[in-house]
Amino acid sequence: MDETLTRIIRIPNPKYKRSGPKSYVYLLNKYKFSPTKPGPYVLGGKVQQKGKFGISRLIGGKAHVQRVLQKKSATDARPGDVPAEDQQNDSLYLCPVTIGTPGQTFNLDFDTGSADLWLFSTGLPKKTNTTGHNVFDPTKSSTFKKTPGATWKISYGDGSNASGDVGTDNVNVGNLIIENQSIELAKQLSDQFTSGVGDGLLGLAFGSINTVRPQPVATPVENMIEQADIPKSAELFTAYLGSYKDKNDPDHGISFYTFGYIDDAARAGQEIHWAPIDSSRGFWQFKSATASVGGKKITRSGNTAIADTGTTLTLVDDTLCQAIYDAIPGAKYDDQQQGYVFPSKTSVDNLPVVSFAVGGREFAVQKEDLAFADTGNGTMTYGGIQSRGDLPFDILGDTWLKGIYAIFDQGNKRFGCVVRNDPTQDPSVQ
Repeated sequence: MDETLTRIIRIPNPKYKRSGPKSYVYLLNKYKFSPTKPGPYVLGGKVQQKGKFGISRLIGGKAHVQRVLQKKSATDARPGDVPAEDQQNDSLYLCPVTIGTPGQTFNLDFDTGSADLWLFSTGLPKKTNTTGHNVFDPTKSSTFKKTPGATWKISYGDGSNASGDVGTDNVNVGNLIIENQSIELAKQLSDQFTSGVGDGLLGLAFGSINTVRPQPVATPVENMIEQADIPKSAELFTAYLGSYKDKNDPDHGISFYTFGYIDDAARAGQEIHWAPIDSSRGFWQFKSATASVGGKKITRSGNTAIADTGTTLTLVDDTLCQAIYDAIPGAKYDDQQQGYVFPSKTSVDNLPVVSFAVGGREFAVQKEDLAFADTGNGTMTYGGIQSRGDLPFDILGDTWLKGIYAIFDQGNKRFGCVVRNDPTQDPSVQ
């Protein structure tokens, strides 16, 4: 192993407040799927006019119906826009990354479910609230170069977006310097981005879903491989996602990423289980044809799943979701929360072992992670596993990933994992 490569420690987001509905809305926006369970949030049609003339209103042009996430009102039968207070960036943890010469440091969300590297920048309008954020100033970096004609835009299911210009600069990730990495500088951000703590996002999915136009750009990992910044034998990155609940466990709940090597301490002498991935959608997607709930195996013929470090929840099909909560005493579906909840005083012994297949082997969710957030009344807990709606694949987010050490082997197009050692379980959400 190259001794200069080090762990990149994930830093807890001090302002993050767990909210089941907000995390679910984030996923509805990110993956733009339709809910199949009742609740306030729906995917509806919104007429938009593409006009040719006019200032206060558009005249001429064409109208089209855009599918957008909306919220049903208790007093109005017609759904309306999802208010900003119902949303938040799902960034429970952030990672420090240094960009430019001299380096400017940013706390970014490492996300295997997207492929853009974007930052707050000095190009944002003066009215934008950047309080508490680190803002990239390209004029203070001697190695920054603007990419003429290149733009980017990330659009979400509720119609909100982030967009801006593109340039290249040196990016330092865990003492690994990627030269001339494309970075996307925000010139416009919707409120849910500015209200969070993070300074942007570093996408770890495949470059085919990068949003830069007219031509997508290479991701940081793709450039690490192209520039031979990481060994040919280890064209990979890994994620070890700990929790504040694990402070008394052997690893003390530490949370980190590595690039270019597999951490021996995290692997703990175990043989890595590998499954081939299908990157045609741009994600880390693999076959997941079985699951188990309380020792009962469930066959899910043809099912697949993606590993998404940028998501706190785990989403599965409705049949499996129902089976999971049927195994928890007192659990029920709550229309107002748009999710399954269960009694907060549920003991570990009354929680089932839930596991999902990675290729031919199943890996379990830690029981403590079946509990995600208090519903607001102190008596019921929002579950960490919820409905994927009409999505054709599962999203295995932090709820599941915290039970394994995950290896994303880009060079060999495979996903690997070993069981994470976490002997104590604390299902409380306080």
